[in-house]
Amino acid sequence: MAGKGLDAGPHTIAWHLQHHHQLRVSTASISRHLHAAGLIEPTPQKRPKSSYIRFAAELPNQCWQADFTHWRLASGADTEILSWLDDCSRYALSVTAHRRVTATIVVTEFTKAIDRHGIPYSTLTDNGMVFTTRLAGGKGGRNAFEAQLHRHGIRQINSTPNHPTTCGKVERFQQTLKKWLTRQPRAATLAALQTQLDAFTDEYNHRRPH
Repeated sequence: MAGKGLDAGPHTIAWHLQHHHQLRVSTASISRHLHAAGLIEPTPQKRPKSSYIRFAAELPNQCWQADFTHWRLASGADTEILSWLDDCSRYALSVTAHRRVTATIVVTEFTKAIDRHGIPYSTLTDNGMVFTTRLAGGKGGRNAFEAQLHRHGIRQINSTPNHPTTCGKVERFQQTLKKWLTRQPRAATLAALQTQLDAFTDEYNHRRPH
């Protein structure tokens, strides 16, 4: 799994052992073996997880998280990858490649995701201008995405500035995605990158634990 750029931590290994080999092994046992084999890299002391106030949706479609990240093609050209993630199930609802993510693109991909998965009760994003104009001093009114949410009666939640952990699930998803992409041949075109994203999304949604 690690050789393919996929997660290979204790929980993922335990899931694969149970689902593909009918073996039940505790994550603690797997972790001990990984440490003994020198396969777990020590990490700097981090803030305890218990110190964070965590938000978790209780039902699918209760909340969708979204964000976008940058990725370079083989030519060096920059692209942006827009991801939508169900907060409860961690299911990747939409992962798409674009030259540049705009509010119009956010609306287009959000509409496609609604057509496939239904209408969410709420959305959770950062304060990027493609998602909200609330930090723009009220100038220009709602953007295209905010107007769409208003039409559907969907509650919009935005993270507090300088609190990146609010959208931690989709940001963690993006880290997993980019780790996987680094193990693949660098895509030469936007279409080739989208093919890779589709392959990753299928692997993420159907062949690993959530």
